[in-house]
Amino acid sequence: MNLETQPRSRLIVALDFDSLAPALRFAEKTADLVGMFKIGSQLFTAEGPGVVAKIAALGAGVFLDLKFHDIPNTVAGAVLATTGFPGLQLVTVHALGGRAMLEAAAQAIHAAQPLDADRPRLVAVTLLTSLDPKAMREVGVSGSDRERVLKLALLARKSGVDGVIASVQETRAVRKACGRDFLIVTPGVRPKESGVRRKRDDQARTATPSDAIRAGADYIVVGRPIIAAADPRAAAQAILQEIENA
Repeated sequence: MNLETQPRSRLIVALDFDSLAPALRFAEKTADLVGMFKIGSQLFTAEGPGVVAKIAALGAGVFLDLKFHDIPNTVAGAVLATTGFPGLQLVTVHALGGRAMLEAAAQAIHAAQPLDADRPRLVAVTLLTSLDPKAMREVGVSGSDRERVLKLALLARKSGVDGVIASVQETRAVRKACGRDFLIVTPGVRPKESGVRRKRDDQARTATPSDAIRAGADYIVVGRPIIAAADPRAAAQAILQEIENA
């Protein structure tokens, strides 16, 4: 999977729907503006693995964001199972699963593909963008966001993982430490003029599309600012313009 330079290739739109019908209606209207659609645990659990093929059939790639986090053998099996999904470009595990789990996942995603195949890329979630310092202390995570994310990103790279999910606040440090070829996917992206009300927003660490691209993100993930917009196509086009201008 070669990272293209067109703005569209860098935009991932989260299909945060609870069933296939509204997800398909939305995706059909915007597929020509999107590099990938993100299928998370809500839609995948509601509809099952078949949802991947139905979304992929629209032409955009698929980012399967299930954040696998279990014992190494179980995660390796789950990752291996995803490699047969059509259109899959990215799949996630959780970096807090540790080195053995990350290595098992990386080995699994390589084992399923011929040596020169354009395989899906494995990316590790570092810290959820919904976690603020208070929430991290409550679950026993000490140190600053930047320190924790950077440590997990370095662990992922050493374990053979292709990249990480990290907020824009940590992106520059991850890019400097892990190099140009290490993928960085940045969620919690909010355009400058977003219709999403902040009091309903569960993201604690956010940024604009241009902020994320300038910081070094390869991909940005946008959900509600496009899905909840009165005109989703116009909202997506505005974000593509921000990416191009970054």
